Amino acid sequence: MITGISVQYLECYLMSAYPYFIESVPCGFPSPADGHQESLDLDEYLIRHPNATFFLRASGESMIGAGIYDGDLLVVDRAETVAPGRIVIARIYDEFTCKRLVRYEGVWWLKAENPAMKSFPLPQDAEIFGVVTRNIHNLL
Repeated sequence: MITGISVQYLECYLMSAYPYFIESVPCGFPSPADGHQESLDLDEYLIRHPNATFFLRASGESMIGAGIYDGDLLVVDRAETVAPGRIVIARIYDEFTCKRLVRYEGVWWLKAENPAMKSFPLPQDAEIFGVVTRNIHNLL
């Protein structure tokens, strides 16, 4: 769980349009590219609902099976529909946790994406705070 969370506002609108090569990049054998460029607006690409979106930094290893690692930056949208199978931020007893929301035998569960971690039923007084829509993972 993410404890003692402090919300820091990122200047979302400082992003601008960056060059975007419209060809896909093969991850296997290299292929010649045309080099055709367009513009990619990162605000538009990362954020669907600006007034309902915030960022959280992931902590821990419970979601590594979903590709979310310690230190990753999560884009969380409170306006997205909460549905089974989505990765959500839940608030339980004034603490936040990031888990996959699943429904099993009529009960909502928060599922860890690490076999070493246990899933648990969503407490009745818990709140789904938002849906994780993007994960920004540092490769350096």
